[in-house]
Amino acid sequence: MAIEILELHHHAVRMPIDKVEAMGTFYGGVLGLDTDAGRWSIPGIPGYFLDMGNDCQIHLLGSDGPSPYAQGPGKDPVENHVALAVRDILATEAELLRMNVDFWKLDNVAAPELKQLFLRDPVGNLIELHQIGRCRCKRSDRAFADARAAAGATPTTKS
Repeated sequence: MAIEILELHHHAVRMPIDKVEAMGTFYGGVLGLDTDAGRWSIPGIPGYFLDMGNDCQIHLLGSDGPSPYAQGPGKDPVENHVALAVRDILATEAELLRMNVDFWKLDNVAAPELKQLFLRDPVGNLIELHQIGRCRCKRSDRAFADARAAAGATPTTKS
């Protein structure tokens, strides 16, 4: 059985740390994208979550070399990637295991109680899968993440 993808949520763009401010100015000032002010200050990953008019985001992620969340060569979630939402992340994880698909995961890094699964397509593109309704990607669906952050949730600092 295939994984059930519900929505495109974000496209992540990696940049050197010394370019974070210039990139934020470009995407906000030149392209007119609004900054998601509720983005967590993710330890070691400066950047911006930028809202698109179609309720998706672009994530600008600053990192020089492997990020603090890298889990070895080729397993760095700060690489350029596309993020897709699934209905049930635990069922998705079980299905990836059943299909013997190589993946790695992060918990509680980009938003409170958010489990992220990362895998590569056959040519090496990085794909993130996460639970619909648990992320900050959709302006219309931030209630869960905002409530957890207001209650004091903070990012996990180690993978």
